[in-house]
Amino acid sequence: MEFLGTNKYKIIHGDALQALKYEVKDNSVDLIFADPPYNIGKNFAGCKDKWNSDEDYLDWCYQWLDLCIKKLKTNGSFYVMTSTQFMPYFDLYLRNRINIMSRIMWYYDSSGVQAKNYYGSMYEPILFCVKDKDNYTFNSEEIMVEAKTGSKRKLIDYRKNPPQPYNTRKVPGNVWEFARVRYRMEEYENHPTQKPIALLDRIIRASSNEGDLVLDPFSGSFTTAYVAKQLGRSCIGIELQEEYIKIGLRRLGLSNEYRGEVLHRVMKSYRREETEEQLSLNF
Repeated sequence: MEFLGTNKYKIIHGDALQALKYEVKDNSVDLIFADPPYNIGKNFAGCKDKWNSDEDYLDWCYQWLDLCIKKLKTNGSFYVMTSTQFMPYFDLYLRNRINIMSRIMWYYDSSGVQAKNYYGSMYEPILFCVKDKDNYTFNSEEIMVEAKTGSKRKLIDYRKNPPQPYNTRKVPGNVWEFARVRYRMEEYENHPTQKPIALLDRIIRASSNEGDLVLDPFSGSFTTAYVAKQLGRSCIGIELQEEYIKIGLRRLGLSNEYRGEVLHRVMKSYRREETEEQLSLNF
């Protein structure tokens, strides 16, 4: 196991189960966002996301779910993702161990063909959980969105006395529409399941305060840690793959090199073509 970064912005290079068990104190974390491998065959820097059986995958998941709950403070919050086919198992397992406050659907459009012989998947599920349903952080004013009934349609609520206009702002419902991170987006990193900054921005603003500790046990592209730092939170990011550790170090501004390798973003193919074209014009 390797420890990088600072006490405020810490990266742990190692196995999530071992890091959670031995390197994160119990009852110490304000907010956990867990976006594990989904067991659907994705390639993570040469490591295929596929267990021998669904039972093996779930056994592994139940171990880190239990550990995450132990690491949360009594007023802490836990957001967890997985694939649509495995979320029912997560839901059943967690509901007897923690309070599930919301079942969220992260919806996104797709420009490509999803499926021809069945209904393609256009969302990913998220559970929002808290240890104590009477004592947890939820900064509703930080995440308000437009309420179209009041802002666009200008309707009046005649049930009230006297009648009043509907509110123009509201707390988001449990269907969240954020675009997936695509290759040409500025925030894109070389990771197959990168989550958008906007998604983590809403979660971290809602369920933590400045100075709080945010933990991501499967950091990947380190979006959670990146947003946490931007919003004045401390963070711990755990990651097994060295290629993604390098993304985290660079993205968090913790180091310009790793084991003698200068860290920089991989130039996208269209940028490379533009650069080559510009060079040819200069000659």
